[in-house]
Amino acid sequence: MVRFVLNVLWLIFGGGLLLFLEYALAAVICFILVVTIPFGVASWRLAVYSLWPFGRTVRPKPGAGVATGLANILWVVLAGWWLALSHVIAGVTLCLSVIGIPFGIAHFKLVPVAFWPLGREVVDL
Repeated sequence: MVRFVLNVLWLIFGGGLLLFLEYALAAVICFILVVTIPFGVASWRLAVYSLWPFGRTVRPKPGAGVATGLANILWVVLAGWWLALSHVIAGVTLCLSVIGIPFGIAHFKLVPVAFWPLGREVVDL
């Protein structure tokens, strides 16, 4: 019940809906460009995870190979570093108030997957 309430509050006050729309738009653009479909899948994973983060976690996907690592390096150079930095800034800002601490922690949970998304999967706790 607490997870549900936190997720609903996250949607309204923590930026969950806005994050979802931003990552979903990036995914659609990546799908349209065909060559960037793997990045579109990663963006969609981020969109869904950022929509409902409480009660879920990210873990390494078994079987991710060298190509995944190389694609992640490209992701970091093009988008990952500023996405991760924006989540860190939002997390620190939200943690300045007691009420915002759970939302700040949710932003901190999004940092690793925003920085290095390929070869990871979102799972329920």
